[in-house]
Amino acid sequence: MNIEDFRNFCLKFPGVTEHFPFDEKTLVFKVYGKMFALFDVEDFTGINLKCDPERAVELRERYEAIIPGYHMSKTHWNTVNLGFDVDDELIFELTTHSYDLIYASLPKKVREANPQ
Repeated sequence: MNIEDFRNFCLKFPGVTEHFPFDEKTLVFKVYGKMFALFDVEDFTGINLKCDPERAVELRERYEAIIPGYHMSKTHWNTVNLGFDVDDELIFELTTHSYDLIYASLPKKVREANPQ
């Protein structure tokens, strides 16, 4: 996984913006102001992604590279460590899942004004 490929993938979703709200090295992607992905730009070795709690457990059991979210809610976030047993296709799928979860949680008024 290449950092620019991942960044470009995230930015293709409607309503996505990128920010450095925590420090100068943690890049956060938000959809209409709500976070769905983040990673360290200096050490691109893992990505934090929102995940359905049941699916999160299943993924952690199946893949060595997927662990409870680092510095995040362990129930709702996973850290996907790069370079292990998770291919780019699955990373993109999990990123889309994260985006979709956050988009679905937006207020109805925001979703109606900004359809996918």
